[in-house]
Amino acid sequence: MQEAIALAEQGRGHTAHNPMVGCVLVKDGRTIGRGWHRRYGSLHAERDALAACTENPAGATAYVTLEPCCQHGKQPPCTDALLAAGIARVVVGLTDPNPLVCGKGIDILREHGVTVEVGLLEDRIREQNRIFLKYITTKHPWVTLKVAMTLDGKIATADGDSRWVTSPGAREFVHQLRGTHTGICVGTGTVLADNPMLDCRIDGFNDPVRILPDSHASLSPESRIAHSAGRIRTILAHTEEADAPKLEHLRSLGVESLACASSNGRIDLQDMLCRLGALGIDSILLEGGESLNGSFIEQGIVDEYYFFVAPKILGGKDAKTPVGGHGFAKMAEARGVTVESVRQFGPDLLIHGYPENK
Repeated sequence: MQEAIALAEQGRGHTAHNPMVGCVLVKDGRTIGRGWHRRYGSLHAERDALAACTENPAGATAYVTLEPCCQHGKQPPCTDALLAAGIARVVVGLTDPNPLVCGKGIDILREHGVTVEVGLLEDRIREQNRIFLKYITTKHPWVTLKVAMTLDGKIATADGDSRWVTSPGAREFVHQLRGTHTGICVGTGTVLADNPMLDCRIDGFNDPVRILPDSHASLSPESRIAHSAGRIRTILAHTEEADAPKLEHLRSLGVESLACASSNGRIDLQDMLCRLGALGIDSILLEGGESLNGSFIEQGIVDEYYFFVAPKILGGKDAKTPVGGHGFAKMAEARGVTVESVRQFGPDLLIHGYPENK
């Protein structure tokens, strides 16, 4: 199962909206086939492993990280493939919460005489497929917040200069994060200050969908984002108060508009996430400024944190900080983070964690 998990990992960034799945076929103590779900629409892991078999798989055991599917989608049911191949035993890491499967694949295999064991390295598989598991059960995207800051907690100078807080190695990892999330989200302040492209500069990965919460449609048609909207999908979320002629101009450049409910004159972020989920956006990398980050954190809609800390001291009471907003009135109300790991990228530290009790 550990090998199956490692195989599944090779699909990261390529399988959305499907899960990452790996499969290892074992017969008489020998591995006779390995496979994984390589990209959305391609063979599922079980069929990929069967296609790679070095001998007849009849009587073999299949170790698969996620319950075999039993429905017709982009691919036919994997339960059919396992039964046709004469697989005698299936060890499933995690039951698939997809309502179209959710135990049905296991039941079908058992009804046809296949021995099925469920629940092996579940926690590792659940962590690996955390994006899929949230999206398939809630239809809301997974939100990952990324911050790059100095030792004294600054992300930019008072006039907005932020190039560069972290080292090249840290920035390359950020492009990996972009490549493994379906969308990337920044606020209008970030666009105005940096005029970014928000693309992924790693071969083999797609550019994320650019998502801009922009209540009044203030995005400049001269920005790099607007000019490249024809080739990189770009969604501008706005309220009913947005400038209609401006929206029409942006649409003519290829920008998609997404009307959202408003809350106190600003975009209702919960509503925005719901609408983005309906569009198939299963994950978002939040690279916002202090205002947008603060709103997401205060509303409790961040699922994962990546905080890069560079060994620099910027100082200045007006320098930009990673989290703004109203904040919390008491220290006891602060959002807790469970730290999963601390890594080093050159001189920089990366603190990775998840919200407490979520």
